[in-house]
Amino acid sequence: MKILVCISHVPDTTTKVKFIDNFKKLDTSGIQWVINPWDELSLTRALELKDDASNGIQTVTVAHVGLVGSEPTIRKALAIGADDAIRVNADPSDGYFVAAQLAEVLKSESYDLILCGIESSDFNGSTVGGMLAEFLGFPSVSSVSSVKFENGQAILTREIDGGKEIVTVATPVVAIVQKGIAKEPRIAAMRGIMMARTKTLKVIEPASIDPLTEVITYEMPKPRAACKFVDPENPRQLVELLQNEAKII
Repeated sequence: MKILVCISHVPDTTTKVKFIDNFKKLDTSGIQWVINPWDELSLTRALELKDDASNGIQTVTVAHVGLVGSEPTIRKALAIGADDAIRVNADPSDGYFVAAQLAEVLKSESYDLILCGIESSDFNGSTVGGMLAEFLGFPSVSSVSSVKFENGQAILTREIDGGKEIVTVATPVVAIVQKGIAKEPRIAAMRGIMMARTKTLKVIEPASIDPLTEVITYEMPKPRAACKFVDPENPRQLVELLQNEAKII
């Protein structure tokens, strides 16, 4: 069996966001790039499954749509333990474009389990996993918090309102995972960092696919209002502020 983990190249969550070209482009100068947190947890779980010989996992591959500047992030995934990597050499302009490019790659490759993070920490689109499954004609399961294999089938646990749902599904399948899929992301050891330099990173030119969306402009959030202090002896004022200004009660 083979597992593919789709990864995104995103700014560290502590990054101070700035824009250039009249708020049309993200200013990437000085940004620390990382693997999308949900994807990093997906990779960790894939490697845990491979570590258990009874699962029969032969390889764990990571796939990414991005330009050459994303290769250090891909190499980090290889250092963590992925066996090889695929990079589609294109600017990931929107979720549809990314899903379509990954689907084109997967039409010539065979994987039993495809893991996608539920969203990326930059745009929070939550669309790639579902669209990828539709392009491929594979079943997909969302909000997955646990993955295991039994008798050649994937056993997926997903979060639902008020509880959990356990789904048994034949492979190949796309699992759209969320936090809980792994306890902590796996950390690259020095040996893994050295080995990552020689692992295969296949670069594929993009298919002729047009994105469905275009960024016209970005807008910074409005500054937070100043704090208001309420006299503890005047609860009526607090209630009025919560009702009329905060509008939370």
